[in-house]
Amino acid sequence: MIVLGIETSCDETSVALVEDGRDVLANIVASQAELHRRYGGVFPEVASRQHVLSVVPVAREAMQQAQVGWEAVDAVAATRGPGLVGSLVVGLNFAKALAIARALPFIGVNHLEGHIYSAWLRLSADEPPVEPRFPALVLIVSGGHTELVLMHGHGQYTLLGHTLDDAAGEAFDKVARMLGLPYPGGPHIQRMAAQGNPDVFRFPRAWLPDTYHFSFSGLKTAVWREVKKYTGAEASSRPHAPPTNTEDLPVHDLAAGFQQAVVDVLVAKTVRAARAFNVQEVVLAGGVAANRPLREQLAGALHTLDIPLRPAPPTLCTDNAAMIAAAAYWRLRQGERSSLDVDAEPNLPLAAPVG
Repeated sequence: MIVLGIETSCDETSVALVEDGRDVLANIVASQAELHRRYGGVFPEVASRQHVLSVVPVAREAMQQAQVGWEAVDAVAATRGPGLVGSLVVGLNFAKALAIARALPFIGVNHLEGHIYSAWLRLSADEPPVEPRFPALVLIVSGGHTELVLMHGHGQYTLLGHTLDDAAGEAFDKVARMLGLPYPGGPHIQRMAAQGNPDVFRFPRAWLPDTYHFSFSGLKTAVWREVKKYTGAEASSRPHAPPTNTEDLPVHDLAAGFQQAVVDVLVAKTVRAARAFNVQEVVLAGGVAANRPLREQLAGALHTLDIPLRPAPPTLCTDNAAMIAAAAYWRLRQGERSSLDVDAEPNLPLAAPVG
């Protein structure tokens, strides 16, 4: 079964074709990062307009890369939410139009569920096939979400914990802006941190005892307090405003201390949940899942419990349509179909919280 997936939840326009929920035949992503860099983050109206311009050319390129005709496509899927509502509407309506024109089944996919299935995709014939092992624990870390999810089976989830304020990726972007680094912040902070000492600045960790929830707002504020000491910023300055004086700012050490604080909390809570729920494997997905220290330290901690880590391939950590097509395949396998009346839901939850 070949599913054509469409992803337009934020600032990437992506179309992919995936066979049997695992083999990526094509995955085209048109990034808007350069377009939004001047704003220091995603400008929603600009993003939605760019999706309108990009979605048809990207779809044509995906079909050419996959080297298949429309007669080979068995279903169409698109991200329904969560995300920016203007962006979601573009991809969702385009997918519905394709489904109507080609008389194909349509599936509206939860964006976070797509991230989960990115970990089981293979990008070439040389890679061995992988099979999900349940129950699995999933750590989703991205610009908009930080969640710990217990996955009982395909399409069966329990939300164990989530961020109470900033998501990890959002914190990376805002701290990068404080340090005078470009958007998106994650890769730049990792590069700066590699040359820094994480022990120079011992930033706070919000452990939130007896929960699997996360909080990164206090950490962000702690970084800003240190930045002010070196830049002379006014106390009233916005915490995520770029500094005007960076000559004496110890960017490398600040980045290293911040990154390690985030990684420590993510690893500790994930390992505790993995032990408590006796999971068969841990899945790491989302944009921040590409962070090398997070992948290495989480894998090392899980190794002591003899629990394998299943990280998404780095190229599939950021938003892409291959993950949407993969998630849709398993929904289709279970006999599910979405009505063409479904709307975009910017706050669509993946699962209900525990309790």
